[in-house]
Amino acid sequence: MIVKMKFINISGPRNDIDRVTDQYLSRYEIQLESALSELKTVDNLRPFVELNPYRDVLAKAEEFVGYLPDADSVKPDTSMGLDDMFEVVRQAGEDYQSLQDEKEKLGRKREEVRAKQGAIAPFRPLDCDLHKVQHFRYISYRFGRIAVEYYQKMQKYLMDDLTAIFVEGQRDESYVYGAYFVAPAETQKVDAVFRSLRFERIELEDCFEGTPESAYQSLLREDAGIGMKLEELDRKAGEMLSDRAPQLVAARDRLEELSNNFDVRKLAARMEDKKEDYYILCGWMAEDDVEKFVEEVKEDDKVFVVVEDDHDAYFGEPPTKLENPKLFKPFEMFVQMYGLPAHNEFDPTVFVGLTYSLIFGIMFGDVGQGLLLLIGGALIYRFKKMPLAGIVATAGVFSTIFGFMFGSIFGFEDIIQPLWIRPIDHMTTLPFLGKLNTVFIVAVAFGMFLIVVAMALHIINAVRDKDIGSTWFDANGVAGLVFYLAVVVTIVLFMTGNPMPAGIVMAVMFGVPLLLILFREPLTRLIRHQSGKMEESKAMFLVEGFFEMFETLLSYFSNTISFIRIGAFAVSHAAIMEVVLQLSGAESGSPNWIVVVLGNLFVCGFEGLIVGIQVLRLEYYEMFSRFYKGSGHAFAPYTKKKTNKK
Repeated sequence: MIVKMKFINISGPRNDIDRVTDQYLSRYEIQLESALSELKTVDNLRPFVELNPYRDVLAKAEEFVGYLPDADSVKPDTSMGLDDMFEVVRQAGEDYQSLQDEKEKLGRKREEVRAKQGAIAPFRPLDCDLHKVQHFRYISYRFGRIAVEYYQKMQKYLMDDLTAIFVEGQRDESYVYGAYFVAPAETQKVDAVFRSLRFERIELEDCFEGTPESAYQSLLREDAGIGMKLEELDRKAGEMLSDRAPQLVAARDRLEELSNNFDVRKLAARMEDKKEDYYILCGWMAEDDVEKFVEEVKEDDKVFVVVEDDHDAYFGEPPTKLENPKLFKPFEMFVQMYGLPAHNEFDPTVFVGLTYSLIFGIMFGDVGQGLLLLIGGALIYRFKKMPLAGIVATAGVFSTIFGFMFGSIFGFEDIIQPLWIRPIDHMTTLPFLGKLNTVFIVAVAFGMFLIVVAMALHIINAVRDKDIGSTWFDANGVAGLVFYLAVVVTIVLFMTGNPMPAGIVMAVMFGVPLLLILFREPLTRLIRHQSGKMEESKAMFLVEGFFEMFETLLSYFSNTISFIRIGAFAVSHAAIMEVVLQLSGAESGSPNWIVVVLGNLFVCGFEGLIVGIQVLRLEYYEMFSRFYKGSGHAFAPYTKKKTNKK
């Protein structure tokens, strides 16, 4: 059902706005509207121009609480005052920043160490003292790398022409790393040859002791030591925040309330009158909350509340807040997907919950698989609060019920006797049509019933909206309902072998409603005493009306026949399970239980998904399209209601 909303205006001294929002409004759900926009007829209104003093401190508190591993289980320290909360967050910020500065220094040092590791790593196979090599007086050296394809050429030059030695280090797919040594007199010549071979020189800092391998291992140890120091700083930061967790959580919660309350100013207005400064707030509250709120502030001489009953006193339509029994609460998801109902529209949540579950059960009737859906959906909904899981659990109940009706349990149809029929076998003979599957006939009849119900709901919505044309002359209004019922009654009489109504009765029952639908616009204007000529010629009006009438009749037929899919899926489900049992060898009396289990799980998941989508399609296209607009907008309170404080 839709919660009835009231539009209220709240005003009082400007400097009292924080007390009112904290003491009263934070305990109720209220969707605030912009007072400057809603109260355009009031003079001397001005906006609040003030910076939120809680925002920065709240951001820090949220950051520190976010670092806590189990913040949700921490019991807040409610004994602190506001100044204490500011001090806790400030001190935590200083201590945390000090630790972060140390981490940054260690991080920069670690980057330097790893850069040295990367530079020395390719030369680890070299067996030489790097410090001594870098201080040779009578031998020149060059560290670097050469492409693999030039390495053979380099060896040829070294062996045949150059007085140089190349010592190889590591190599990969593209390069060979190493160093060459040459007499100072030959340096210029050898450097030129190596440059021609695209030797890329790598400069090593004079900071390494011992061999490249020992220098590399030393750097590894230094890197590991830095890592341990960083972990120690993280541990200290975690302990520091954990020791203050109750205070930080309490500060976060309270500052969030105060920040939200202060932000109420964005939607409030100021009004100066005879040197007095007032605030004005306005918005929507549930009718029950309005009564409690008005009663509570009755003795507060600084708060003035006006409840508006006249729609002309405010702008826009009331927001929509749905409130349904727990059993149907998950089905609000389907309603919201289509669009929330307007404030004067019928809430279809219960209707969807009943029809969706019932249709799903008929299309997917199996005791075992229904229980799986029920148990699995109920557990997920219990722990994860997922609406879809709640829908699956409810649908599983009806799947189980119709499993007993069809005599099917995990696809086996020889364990229990059906309370009604077996969908795949039972046939019914009808005049003119011959033998048809009974489930198909029942599905179409059930579809007719749902279409009639949808039309009745359309009429209810139209009456609430005071729309005369939609109530009486719409294809889904009274005229359409009379026509469709006449068709349904005629078909039932024919199929059951009863005498048909007289021709003149059928002409009236079929013809008059269609004429009313055809002339809906002029009849509506006539009833409302609206003058004005038609925008189009009479001939064009009749041509357009004819094609619209044809489309309407086609929609009646297609929507009705569409419900045959209920029976089709009931039959196909039984057929698919027969295939699963045949593959498992159940006919031989000794089935492969692994195949049975896997087959049931596959059917339960895959076919259950398809059936769920098909049922939702029936809801939206065959039923919702007849009576539901979904033009409402959600009720969005500025803050969540908190527990009353005494």
